[in-house]
Amino acid sequence: MKLKDYTQEELESMNYDDIAYLILTEEKTQLKLKDLFQKICDLLNMDKNSMENEITNFFELISTDKRFIMLDNGLWDLKEKHNPKMVLVDDEEELDSELEEENLEVKEQEEPEEEIFYDDDDDDDNDDDDDDLKDLVVVDEEQTNSL
Repeated sequence: MKLKDYTQEELESMNYDDIAYLILTEEKTQLKLKDLFQKICDLLNMDKNSMENEITNFFELISTDKRFIMLDNGLWDLKEKHNPKMVLVDDEEELDSELEEENLEVKEQEEPEEEIFYDDDDDDDNDDDDDDLKDLVVVDEEQTNSL
């Protein structure tokens, strides 16, 4: 059903994203968010003040609706008109080599971690800690059940 076939009451009862879907389907063109919402407002006879108040709601609707996609140039379109980029690999070895190259690039970019532990030869500092553990008793599960 085309937009011109809808009555004013039917259009007013529709969600903004449904009207946007109809507009993008019929016009077969990509539109900026503001231009798309302006067309919706024109169809619904909304005044400029209402438009300014509702555009954030429209943005939230269209950005969460999986039927729409925002393109690199800031234009919005229907996702069904755009195919995702797919990379086909002929054999498994080629895929493995590509993954290895990506991993090497990532490893080269990482900086080595600083060592935060130092090896001191003075074991005298740890003697006090051993005294704290002298009263420690290890109890197995059977012994705890009998208590």
